[in-house]
Amino acid sequence: MRRRNFVSAVGSVAGAAALIPGCSGQRNAAAGKRALMKLGCQNGTSDEALQFKLRMGVQAVRAEVPIGSPADVFKKERERIERTGITLDQLSMGTDRTGKCPIMLGKSPERDREIEKIQGYIRNCAAAGIPGISYYLTLLGILRTERELGRGGNSYTAWHLADGQKQAFTAPKESVSADTVWERLDYFLERVIPVAAEYKIRMAHHPHDPSVPPGFRGVNQVLGTVDGLKKYIAMRENPYHGLNFCQGTVCEMLVNPGKEIFDVIRYFGTRKKIFNVHFRNIRGGLNNFRETMPDEGDVDFFEAMKVYKEVEYAYMIMPDHVPSHPDDPGSRQAMAFAYGHVRALIQAVDRLG
Repeated sequence: MRRRNFVSAVGSVAGAAALIPGCSGQRNAAAGKRALMKLGCQNGTSDEALQFKLRMGVQAVRAEVPIGSPADVFKKERERIERTGITLDQLSMGTDRTGKCPIMLGKSPERDREIEKIQGYIRNCAAAGIPGISYYLTLLGILRTERELGRGGNSYTAWHLADGQKQAFTAPKESVSADTVWERLDYFLERVIPVAAEYKIRMAHHPHDPSVPPGFRGVNQVLGTVDGLKKYIAMRENPYHGLNFCQGTVCEMLVNPGKEIFDVIRYFGTRKKIFNVHFRNIRGGLNNFRETMPDEGDVDFFEAMKVYKEVEYAYMIMPDHVPSHPDDPGSRQAMAFAYGHVRALIQAVDRLG
């Protein structure tokens, strides 16, 4: 073959290869929109932890700055983190998760003082260039039953309602109706969301985890259902009022999460109400589940990632609640597995066109 014909043939093959998703690492030349989401994380932001995350391909993180911290702490934390090349996309506000949050207890003036602190927190984030805040308002905290053994001796967190009903707990002084919970949430939103909108800070609420029946332990966890989350984002509607969309927690609300979760993602995603994603898998569903490694649960993570691309979700996909093991201090092996899994899924859906 003459050199000119050989070069022409090679060029034709290369051009054809470019049309095959993932061929030789090249993106489909005829591809459509790109995948906008990025690999994120929330588990530790010490200098050493950030270097580990950087090695694993993490692109953005959520950090913690306690409520009431001086304004300069926010900027210093962002600068420290972003010197590594990782973006600080969100702060965890650290509202009380033990059921003693004055906002959820409806106590004044305590709740008003707490709300004033949160308003100041929003202003400090804006001044420091930190665009989002994750928060969790609850009367019950996060509930789990005994851990369970899984693949390779991994220890998984789990929730089984029948066992949870037998757990000892401190009952509230009086039962809290759904209407009362909604009133307290609205009281918060009325005073906080306008400030968030003014300073352009995304406020992301975590769903109640797990879903429990009405009146469980004397409380109504109204954000433990998909309908409850829909109602919440419609209250005081604003582009800066949305969800810390914990996919694992939302799956725990569903009877058949392996089939139902995709339309739930579409509902909130098309409305631009997903501000970050906790990406964890489960086996089981409503009132009866265990949290697994990402590749062994009931939800097809590849299909889920395709939906996030479809709705043009643009923020963090964060591995969450990975199993633990005696040979894996701090669950680093499990997190490394999850990071690689998420990173590969994002790259895969990006190449689908």
